[in-house]
Amino acid sequence: MNFTGYFMIFLAVTGKIAKPKVWQMCMYICIGANSQNFANTGALVTCVKNFPESRGVMLGLLKGFTGLSGAMFNQIYLALYGNDSKSLVLLIAWLPAALSVVFVYTIRPMKVVRQPNELRVFYHFLYISIALALFLMVMNIMQKQIAFSRAAYSGSVAVVCVFLFLPLGIAIREELLLWNLKKPPVDPPMEVAVQKPEANEQPKTERAEKIETPCFGEICNKPPRGEDYTILQALLSVDMLILFIATLCGLGSSLTAVDNLGQIGESLGYPTKTISSFVSLVSIWNFFERVFSGFVSESLLVRWKMPRPLMMTLVLMLSSFGHLLIAFPAPGSVYVASVIIGFSFGAQLPLLFAIISELFGLKYYSTLFNCGQLASPLGSYILNVKVTGMLYDREALKVLASKGMTRSSVKELICIGSQCYRLSFSILAAVTFFGALVSLVLVIRTREFYKSDIYKKFREEAEDL
Repeated sequence: MNFTGYFMIFLAVTGKIAKPKVWQMCMYICIGANSQNFANTGALVTCVKNFPESRGVMLGLLKGFTGLSGAMFNQIYLALYGNDSKSLVLLIAWLPAALSVVFVYTIRPMKVVRQPNELRVFYHFLYISIALALFLMVMNIMQKQIAFSRAAYSGSVAVVCVFLFLPLGIAIREELLLWNLKKPPVDPPMEVAVQKPEANEQPKTERAEKIETPCFGEICNKPPRGEDYTILQALLSVDMLILFIATLCGLGSSLTAVDNLGQIGESLGYPTKTISSFVSLVSIWNFFERVFSGFVSESLLVRWKMPRPLMMTLVLMLSSFGHLLIAFPAPGSVYVASVIIGFSFGAQLPLLFAIISELFGLKYYSTLFNCGQLASPLGSYILNVKVTGMLYDREALKVLASKGMTRSSVKELICIGSQCYRLSFSILAAVTFFGALVSLVLVIRTREFYKSDIYKKFREEAEDL
């Protein structure tokens, strides 16, 4: 799907096929863009099921590497194609498809086996990902100051590839260690087998008939939290409704802020280089908070029984403060706001995915976590298009009217001044704070569940090495 969608876009952009109609171009974009969710679901769900006791850590690592993928693609594109923007579409078409074909058989469900040094290995992955993020940040800053040659970009890509394959080397090392532990000794001791008399088992003459519950009766008869819910049981539960509202408010506001960050800097009179720094800060802190939320929330949950929804509440409150810094700007406050918004934006998805897996079980996890993140585009559309966009246009029209001009006098509406985003981001701050209060309701509802040993059943099912 990825190759088909983006390759057709590449052919259309380069003029190698007849100019497609609008609906055809939309179809190509839809096919290419939606292909990413298949790969994301396959990798994420499989890893959570393979490492259920470290799900927060796994989600943080996976979403963190996803956050760095754009910067890595940028380095590879500049090394292979230079500044040929059309070839970027070709790279997006063939590289993910090729990697999926090469590594498709490594993504598979495995029997859960408890490993004593499992967390230590994940921390090694964390250190590698942080080093990679810092390297990409340094390269991003240097490339804005110095003109790099194609050879310099190739060297940068070589370093990125080394960082990417280091986790594979660690995994191979751990597999070799386990293989050596499982090897039988050269001269195994003699074992005396004692045969126990078999107990007389009564033949089963009658099979217990399973009582079939009607579909809607099953919806009302929900299992305890942590057990496997059906799809309808989960989607129609109060917990999922609370999560949906909190995600709609939190992620919708954060996406709106990220999408408008460049225009915010322009309206406040920041130079172009400073605006690009805002965007870079959001990307870098987005990565750090993704891995931070995974590792820290897992650690707090295991050590102190801190409910994971409570961390989501704190993140949303922090995000609300970031929106207020944009609504009422002070000198340099947008720098702080970009860090806070990037930090809180990155934390929300790993927390959402972990909470869904803990409350509703893993049987239908692939469907439920995709349903849960539907709140993100819905919230972004409402808050970005219907609220922020309309209020920005209204302020821009006021500026035109003060100059004695009309809408037909300019091609694009541009608003300069701190008033451009004051009302819209005040609304975003209020919406995010409301999402924090809603998530606090979930904290109260699930506090007893998180006080219990939520990973007990996975430890009982797992095999000890």
